Amino acid sequence: MFNSADCVAIHLQDITAAENFYTNVMKFTLVNRSETHLEYDTGLFRLCVDRELNTRPPLPNFTVPDIGKVRTGLVANGCVILRESHNCLNFSDPFGITYAIVQA
Repeated sequence: MFNSADCVAIHLQDITAAENFYTNVMKFTLVNRSETHLEYDTGLFRLCVDRELNTRPPLPNFTVPDIGKVRTGLVANGCVILRESHNCLNFSDPFGITYAIVQA
């Protein structure tokens, strides 16, 4: 079962410009910062900004109890695994929409 997480991730090349925009223009509260990651409190969800070479659209996040079982089901149903680590993965559904899931 998928449960929505309180995070939406975006991937941008220029983390400095992103920090300026989301902090000074949109006035989100910066709660975590590193050279490659920003995390903002936006009110109802966290906005996670990661530095990447390729800008990508927003990535909704979900939690699952067993990522291995979910991965098997996703692949069996036409999803493509785009990136994965030990407790999270990004996948594209059969319609081309990308999501992130994290094991709860």
